[in-house]
Amino acid sequence: MSKLTKRMNLIHKKINLKKQFSIEDAIINLKTLSTVKFNETIDVAINLSIDTKKSDQNIRGNVFLPHGTGKYVRVAVFADSIEAKQAKIEGAEFVGMEDLAKRITDGEKNFDVVIATLSAMKIVSKLGPILGPKGLMPNPKLGTVTNNVKETIKKIKNGQINYRNDKNGIIHTSIGKINFNNTMIKENLICLLTMLKKNRPLSLKNNFFKKICISSTMGVAINITKDCMTFLN
Repeated sequence: MSKLTKRMNLIHKKINLKKQFSIEDAIINLKTLSTVKFNETIDVAINLSIDTKKSDQNIRGNVFLPHGTGKYVRVAVFADSIEAKQAKIEGAEFVGMEDLAKRITDGEKNFDVVIATLSAMKIVSKLGPILGPKGLMPNPKLGTVTNNVKETIKKIKNGQINYRNDKNGIIHTSIGKINFNNTMIKENLICLLTMLKKNRPLSLKNNFFKKICISSTMGVAINITKDCMTFLN
C-alpha cells in the first residue's frame, strides 16, 4: 500500500471513512475537506448488484440533472445540410461528415459527446474501434443518434449526462462542482438515483443498490449507502 501524502493523511485524520453519512453531512464534509485551489468536481460511484455478463442487466441511459454538472461539454456532431447548420448555431464544437471522421481517425479527441443523424451512422459506424472503448459511440438509447440535433445539443449543454455501468457493475459519473450549494448537489444526486431506480432490471432479485459513495476530484470517497437506501426504498 502506497504511503499517504501529507494532505491525504490530514483528511483521513479528520473523517472516519468506515462510517456511513447522510447525503447532507457527506456534502458538508467534502466541502470542509477541500483545500485545493481549483473548483473540484463532485463525483458519485454507484455499485449495483447486477450481473454484467447478462445483457438484460446492464444499465445505460441518460438523465437531465436539474442543476447541470458545472462542466463545459464539448460536442461533436455528424450531420450535413440543415442539421449541420443547426448544430453550429447551438454551439457544437465540431460539425461534419467524412471530414470530421478523418479528423477523429487522425487523432482529434477534444470532445466529450458525439451526436449523429441517422444518415450519418454509415460513416460513424466505421469509427467504432476509436469511439466505442471511450464510451463515445452514438447510441439511439442514449438519444445521441437523432435527427433532432438542435434539441439534443441543448439538453447536453444544459445538464444532460449519459451513464453506463462498467464491467464491475459500477456507475461512475459527475453530479456537480464543489462550489454548487449543498441543495443543488443533493438534488442532482437524487435525480440520478431516481432515474437508475426506474431502470432496475426486471430479472434482478437482489437489492439493486449495493454501495453509493460521493467524492471530490482530490478528496476521499464518502459512503452514503444507508441514507440513500432509506430514500430509494
